Amino acid sequence: MTQHLLKRDAGRIGLLYSSVSGIIGSGWLLGPFLAMQEAGPWSIASWLIGAAAVLLLAFVFAELAILVPKSGVLVHLSHLSHGELVGRIWSWILFLAYVTVPPAEVLAVLSYANNYLPGLVYGPQHLLTTWGYGAAIVLLTLIVAMNFLVIRWVLFINSTATWWKILIAIVTVAILLTFSFHPGNLTLALKTTPRDGVFTSVATAGIIFSFLGFRQAIDLAGETRDPRRNIPFAVVGSVIIATFVYVGLQYAILGSINPALILKDGWSGLRFKGSAGPLATMVVTAGAVWWSYFIYLNAVVSPTGTAFIYTTTTSRILMATGEVGAGPSRLTLINARGVPWSALIATFVIGAIFLFPFPSWQKLVAVISSSTVLSYGIGPVVLLQLRNRLPDLERRFRLRWAWIIAPLAFIVANWIIFWTGFKTDTYVFGILLGLFIVYMIGYAIQKYGRRRPTPPLNAFHALWLIPYFGGLWGLSWLGPTRLGGENFLSFFSGNLLVALWSLVILGLALWNSLDRDHTRAAFTAMTRDLPKVVETVYEVGP
Repeated sequence: MTQHLLKRDAGRIGLLYSSVSGIIGSGWLLGPFLAMQEAGPWSIASWLIGAAAVLLLAFVFAELAILVPKSGVLVHLSHLSHGELVGRIWSWILFLAYVTVPPAEVLAVLSYANNYLPGLVYGPQHLLTTWGYGAAIVLLTLIVAMNFLVIRWVLFINSTATWWKILIAIVTVAILLTFSFHPGNLTLALKTTPRDGVFTSVATAGIIFSFLGFRQAIDLAGETRDPRRNIPFAVVGSVIIATFVYVGLQYAILGSINPALILKDGWSGLRFKGSAGPLATMVVTAGAVWWSYFIYLNAVVSPTGTAFIYTTTTSRILMATGEVGAGPSRLTLINARGVPWSALIATFVIGAIFLFPFPSWQKLVAVISSSTVLSYGIGPVVLLQLRNRLPDLERRFRLRWAWIIAPLAFIVANWIIFWTGFKTDTYVFGILLGLFIVYMIGYAIQKYGRRRPTPPLNAFHALWLIPYFGGLWGLSWLGPTRLGGENFLSFFSGNLLVALWSLVILGLALWNSLDRDHTRAAFTAMTRDLPKVVETVYEVGP
């Protein structure tokens, strides 16, 4: 069978739009309403906290992605600092974080569609019905089918959809501010609104879920001719653009609520007819019925566009797992159009399976948020390990103050995991434990039973993961009842311990990493066949 190569047709603007589209998806349709219920007027700060957290991670990965500009780069990077076993574990985390996003976006489409096609979802949590499951599978099939186009057409379609999404969001803000705005709402019911809601909503209301779409440009690093210029521009630019959109939208939504409803039930008690499509209902209540039709249309275009580009990047992540041996080698098969067709089919099948245990948007978003920031936790570790082991490595995009920013990024990532709550963390760590057990059984059978050659696991260099994962899970169990814990720790004391534990783990991870020679050998092998790009040096800081 002839093996083909990926096309390098992704330009600077195409990558920017891929990240913007990844951020502005279902989050803007449902996230502001959920954040408002959880944090009231403090929800504006929640979006700013989410943006700041993601920018810390984005700066870290902007440098790393330039060092190894390959599609599915996050899978490859996880092997650099600690070897085979850590790389395999991180490929599973990344797989879990990515493959669940297209189903979540499909769930958002069906939640809004239920307002004019009843019978797709039911109950206050908007769970899928039997008809809803069928519709979700059909929509996922169409999204995957469109991804069989060459990458330049994929990005062209995505760029067009991105312009549409931004325009609809901006006009919606203008309409809410014009037709129904009560500035006094920003000071109502503050005493009855939990202050920690400003942080927990980052993890559970879809805020961090939305912002983590910045990673799209990084995952397409192998399909652009000048990653050293294009990736930093796309990553940082997308977060800045989305922050303006989300903060403006949250401000307008907060002011559009009838003050009498807030005084009666408080922010957390806000309920109204049509809550499956809250933004459209708010526009109707404000008196702009005609604009609600555009909202409903965008409730199809916006999440579908995000599911479309996430399907693109998820297939690249799965392809990378095949390249490093963490998944079947068939995942690396590429057709004549430069499309990883086998990985696309796997993306569809696995994504469809996740619809069944998590048949609502908010249920799936919490899992995605926890697993995604966990997957990004390796970034600060790899960055500092490479700075320490390979200080002479040529870096054409260099992050200033890395020894300050990287630890902060690591702390913030672990905070978000803590904020998702004990139940979600148990699920994520439980899946990883199960995958680890299955993998080790298969490894033992292959090595000792069938006597086949197996790669060295570098198991010693994975020991730091035991206190890392175990400590985060334990602190989550000790956390406040509001987060599903046993209430031995308050919200803020729990966050303090998570920060301190993060610094301990970061130091342990750097001590437990590969030595200089093995790191250099791994880096050389990983970058040996990369094409040459523009020789330009960039240096950035916050």
